[in-house]
Amino acid sequence: MPATISSQLESEKALQIFREIDRSPEMSQRMLASRLGISLGKVNFLMNALIGKGFVKVENFKKSGNKIAYLYNITPGGIEEKIRMTYLFLKRKTAEYEQLELDIRQLQEEMQQNGAPAEARNQRGDIL
Repeated sequence: MPATISSQLESEKALQIFREIDRSPEMSQRMLASRLGISLGKVNFLMNALIGKGFVKVENFKKSGNKIAYLYNITPGGIEEKIRMTYLFLKRKTAEYEQLELDIRQLQEEMQQNGAPAEARNQRGDIL
């Protein structure tokens, strides 16, 4: 059963969170939200889902002075999930890329058949 667009987007955001945690496990949810361009609430929702499924483990640590921060660690199950999500993401994006290539070729052929104007050609005379 194909995933819905909203679940695909959530999967992409969850994958981005996994990748950011790999880079900086001490990153705050606020920083994650800023880096990913999504709301803090959405990051919190996704992080809680990843934690609830056992994909991410949270630890407290002293950041500076008396401030407590969190350290996010991807669990072995989380690593497997990240690999699975990466595979599905690449598979979907490869299919999109191949479809775009086909669409571009078809449009170029249509333009050529219809006598594309000079401004639609590059310096070598190929249709853009």
